[in-house]
Amino acid sequence: MSFGLVSISVKLYSATEEKDIRFHQVHRADGGRIKYQRVCSICSEQVTFDEIAKGFDVGGGEIVVLTDADFKNLPLTSSRAIEVLEFVPSEQIDPILYNKAYYLEPDGAAGVKPYLLLRDSLTRVDRVAVVKVALRQREALATIRVTDGVLVLNTMLWPDEVRKPDFEFLDGDVTLRPQELKMAESLLDSMAGEFNPEEFTDTYREALQQVIDVKIGKQDTVVQPTTEEPIAPTIDLMAALRASVERARAARKDGEPASVTPITKKATATAAKTATKAEPAKKAAAKKTAAKAEPAKKAAAKKAEPAKKTTAKKAAKKAA
Repeated sequence: MSFGLVSISVKLYSATEEKDIRFHQVHRADGGRIKYQRVCSICSEQVTFDEIAKGFDVGGGEIVVLTDADFKNLPLTSSRAIEVLEFVPSEQIDPILYNKAYYLEPDGAAGVKPYLLLRDSLTRVDRVAVVKVALRQREALATIRVTDGVLVLNTMLWPDEVRKPDFEFLDGDVTLRPQELKMAESLLDSMAGEFNPEEFTDTYREALQQVIDVKIGKQDTVVQPTTEEPIAPTIDLMAALRASVERARAARKDGEPASVTPITKKATATAAKTATKAEPAKKAAAKKTAAKAEPAKKAAAKKAEPAKKTTAKKAAKKAA
């Protein structure tokens, strides 16, 4: 922020916050959140944020499309500075022009003294500074005044953004009698006071919060199901390859061309389960086969034993 040859490095903080109770749109039946999709009205396709541009309606169905490059070349001379234009009496600024308020804080020790200098000077002369500032890529008119020992920046509407009151009763011919004016002034005097904002509360918001608290106390709530995706199983590459080979062999036996299935997490998990199930079956089949073959081996061994002995005896006689 600069005025004359004095520069002050400052930080901006929003001075206000909305306390209104916010609601989500939900399905009455189950409490599920209502979601909206960005769909093009012409091609009916869902559009992502990077495909969205700003369009100005010319009228007659014509739209001027502006891209980021168009906005980039716009002049914002005060984009990095708060430029003080003049100092004016505060009563000359209509409150209808005020928009949003920000607190200003000196940025670093070097900015404290010039900050205090501007603050105390504005207090002594009872004026406000009219400035230009760029916020969110848009230049705005603003004022800087002192509140509770802190500089406050109030952004303002441009004069052409304020509507002119144009009502029929302003042109009417209605005369107020002096007695009526005196009675109204007497009523105003009887209700006169000093404004203290702490004395006023949002009774509607408090009553609404009580309704919500009662429902919470009665556990009159809807538990929404979690939308977290299940953890994918670990890919077993060998199991997937083994399952693919077995599928290819089976296809060849049937005379069908072997189809190649991409190795995905889902396919791998299925293959792993198939391989896991097939392993005990193979072991069981092997045990059965071995069990059946064992008696046959023993019987053959018994038959072969006498034959060996007879052959040995014949060989011994020939030798004698």
